[in-house]
Amino acid sequence: MTTTASNEPTLADVIEKLDRLATKVEKLSTDVEKTNDQTDRFNDKFDRYQKATQWVVQLAFTLASATITVIITSVFRVYFLVLSA
Repeated sequence: MTTTASNEPTLADVIEKLDRLATKVEKLSTDVEKTNDQTDRFNDKFDRYQKATQWVVQLAFTLASATITVIITSVFRVYFLVLSA
């Protein structure tokens, strides 16, 4: 780094530092864009997983309800057949 006798930076020093900062900012911008893309992909995957889980839970409750309905109907049919005999 070239400095004058009073230890003040020259215009060339300032420009050099600005160039280094600009390079770092560009790299950080690229990293932020990559992170945003990864976050978007994760959010999409999570959304699909959440919807699939909701469908599975809904299916489980529907199957349980149908099974209970079939069992209760069968029990009543047997009960009424026994009573009518």
